[in-house]
Amino acid sequence: MRFTEEHEQLRRTVRTFVDNEINPHVDEWEAAGEFPAHELFKKMAAIGLLGITKPEQYGGLGLDYSYEVVFGEELGAATCGGIPMSVGVQTDMATPALARFGSDDLRREFLAPAVAGDMVASIAVSEPGAGSDVASIKTAAKKDGDDYVINGSKMWITNSPQADFLCVLASTSDAKPHENKSLIIVPTATAGVSIGAKLKKIGMRCSDTAPIFFDNVRVPQRYRIGDEGAGFTYQMLQFQEERLFGAAMCIKGLEIAIDSTIDYTRERRAFGRPLLDNQVIHFRMAELQTEVEALRSLVYRATEEYIHGGDVTMLASMAKLKCGRLGRELTDACLQYWGGMGYIEETVVNRMYRDSRLTSIGGGADEVMLGIICKLMGILPKKNRG
Repeated sequence: MRFTEEHEQLRRTVRTFVDNEINPHVDEWEAAGEFPAHELFKKMAAIGLLGITKPEQYGGLGLDYSYEVVFGEELGAATCGGIPMSVGVQTDMATPALARFGSDDLRREFLAPAVAGDMVASIAVSEPGAGSDVASIKTAAKKDGDDYVINGSKMWITNSPQADFLCVLASTSDAKPHENKSLIIVPTATAGVSIGAKLKKIGMRCSDTAPIFFDNVRVPQRYRIGDEGAGFTYQMLQFQEERLFGAAMCIKGLEIAIDSTIDYTRERRAFGRPLLDNQVIHFRMAELQTEVEALRSLVYRATEEYIHGGDVTMLASMAKLKCGRLGRELTDACLQYWGGMGYIEETVVNRMYRDSRLTSIGGGADEVMLGIICKLMGILPKKNRG
C-alpha cells in the first residue's frame, strides 16, 4: 500500500499526540485503573482524530480507511494497551454502524458528539453467556408503542463506566438467531440502565471495564440503527473494522517490545559480555521483527482490499488471529530476556506481556477466527457450516 504525504502528516500528528498527551500519564492512569476519557477524547477531537473516516456533515474528515489504519498503527506507540483499545472502541467499534446505517437524526444526536469528543461511546454486545458466540445473546428489546423496552445484561464492556451512550445488540423478534437482532443506541443516563463495579483485569488496567444491566429500559424505536433484524449483519461488518484496527494497533507496540529488549540486552552484561551478543538473542530479535513485518503487510493488504470495496472478512480474521498469537509469542520471548526485571510490573515489557493477552480473546477469540477462516476456505465439517 502506497502512503501519501497526507498519510505521513497524520502519522506525525498522532505520534506527537501519543508522546505528549498519553505516554507521560500512562503510569498514573494504570495505577488509577482508569483514564480521563472525556478530557483525552476532547483533545483528540480537536485535531480531527475521532472522525477520520466519518462523514464530513457530522464533523468527520471523510477519509478512506487507510488513514484510520495509519491512526491505529501510530496510536499503538502508547506504552500501554488500554488507551488505544478504549479509543478504538470509540472510533472503530461503537460508531461504524451508526455512521453507515443510522438515520440522519440519530447521527446528529450521537455520532456528531462522539466525533467532537463530547460523548464517550461503548459497544455492548458480549454477555455472561455469549462472548464470541454473538448469535446466542439473550438481551431483548420488546416493542411497546413507539418505544423498545430492553431487559438483559452485558459483560466486559470497555468504556462503560464513563460512557454517555451504548451501541447495544439486542433481540427484537423471535425470528432465527441471525435475523432477529438489532443495534440500538441507549444513552447511559436512561432510567433502568446501571453500570456494575469495574472489573479487575490482568492487563489493560487503565481502560475501565464493567458489566451493564438493563431493567425495563425504555428508548424510542428511532434509536435503532438501520433496519430491524439487521443488527447481526451490521455487527459482523463492524467487526471487519474492529479487527483491522486492532491488528494495526498492535504493530508499534510489538516493535516497542523488541526495541526496548534490544536496548536492555545491549546494556545488561552477563559472563563478561552484553546479553545481546549471544546469537540466540540477536537471532531471535531478527526473527520477531520479521514476524511483525509480516503482520504489517497483512494489515496493509487487507486495508487495500477494504478501501476498494472488497470483502475482507478472511483477511481481517487472519490479521486478528496473527496479532493475537504474535503478541503472546513476542512479549513472552522478550520478557524472558529481561530476566528478573521482566517479572516486575513497572517495566514496559511486563505491561505489554499482560496487555497483549487480551488480543486473542476480545473481539472474537482465536478459535472463532480459525472457524471463520476454515468456513471461508470451505473446510469446515458440513454440520458446522450454518
